[in-house]
Amino acid sequence: MNRCEDAPRAPARLTGFSRYLSLWVVLCIATGILLGKFLPAAFRVLGGLELAQVNLPVAALIWLMIIPMLLKVDLGALHQVRGHWRGIGVTLFINWAVKPFSMALLGWLFIGHLFSAWLPANQSDSYIAGLILLAAAPCTAMVFVWSNLSGGEPHFTLSQVALNDVIMIFAFAPIVGLLLGLASISVPWDTLLLSVGLYIVIPTALAQRWRRRLLARGGDAAVARALKNLNPASLLALLTTLILLFGFQGGQIMAQPLVIVLLAVPILIQVYFNAGLAYLLNRRFGVAHCIAGPSALIGASNFFELAVATAISLFGFQSGAALATVVGVLIEVPVMLSVVKLLGYTRSWYEAGITVP
Repeated sequence: MNRCEDAPRAPARLTGFSRYLSLWVVLCIATGILLGKFLPAAFRVLGGLELAQVNLPVAALIWLMIIPMLLKVDLGALHQVRGHWRGIGVTLFINWAVKPFSMALLGWLFIGHLFSAWLPANQSDSYIAGLILLAAAPCTAMVFVWSNLSGGEPHFTLSQVALNDVIMIFAFAPIVGLLLGLASISVPWDTLLLSVGLYIVIPTALAQRWRRRLLARGGDAAVARALKNLNPASLLALLTTLILLFGFQGGQIMAQPLVIVLLAVPILIQVYFNAGLAYLLNRRFGVAHCIAGPSALIGASNFFELAVATAISLFGFQSGAALATVVGVLIEVPVMLSVVKLLGYTRSWYEAGITVP
C-alpha cells in the first residue's frame, strides 16, 4: 500500500466563502433574474461584446477565476506520479475513460428521454451539451479543499491535479467534440479550440510562469500571499459571471423552475457513481485510504469554471448548455461534502477489506 504519513491527522473544515458556496449561488440566481427583468437592455449590451464568438466580459471574469486556481498547481509535482501509480491510474481511468461517457449516457437517458416532456422544447440537446462539458473537465482547484477535508495524502493530490491539467490541454477538445458529435450536436471546432487556448493553455502558462517568479522571490510564502490577495477578486468574478448568466436565463427559469431540479439528477448520479467506482477500484488494488479518498473526490468533481466558460463560448449566454453547467456549481459543495462524509464513515470497512496485489 502507498504510505500516508504526510496525510493530515484531522480533517479540516470549509471556511468562509467555500462553506456557503451554494447559498451564494442561490442569491446570484435571484439577483440575476431580477436584474435581467428590470435592466434587459444592459444585459443585451454585455451579451453583444464579443470577439470571434468569445464574450469579452466573461473571458475577463473567467481568467480572474481560473488563474488563481492554477497558481496553486505545481507542475513540478509530476515527478511524484510514480510513487502513487495505482491511485493515479484509477483516477485517470475515471476522469478520462468513464466520467465524460457516463455523463453523455445519463444526459441522453434523463434529459433526452425520461425528462423531455418537462423541459423547454428544442433545448434537450443544449442541456446534454452542457452536461458533457461539465463532465469532461476534471476539477483543478476545489479538489485541494475536498482532499484536505477527507485527510487525503497531499502529494498524491498535487501530482494528480498537475497530471490532469496537462492531459486536459490535449484531451478536452477531442473528447467534447466526439461526444457532442455522437449526440448529433453541431460542434463549432474553431470556437472549441479557441476556448481550450483561452481557458486552459494560456491561463496555465501564465499561472506557472507567475508561480515560478513568486517562488524565486519569496518561496511558498510568496505564493500563499498572492493567493490570499487574489481570492476576493476570484470569488467576485465567479459571482458576477453567475449574475450575468441568470440575467439572460431568468425568463426561461421563471417559466419552468423545474428545469434546475431535472438537470441536477444526472449530475448527482454521475458524482456518486464515479466516486464509488474509483473508491472500489482503489480498494481492489490495495491503495491506502488517504489516497483512495482524494482519488474518488477528483474522479467525482468538475472544473465548473472551464465548463461554464466553454458553454458560453460555444452556445451563448441564453443556452441550455450554460444553464446546465451552472447547476453543477449550485450543487457542488453539498454533494462533495456528502462524498467526504461517506469516505469517513466507510474508512474502517475500506481498510478491513483492502486487497493487496
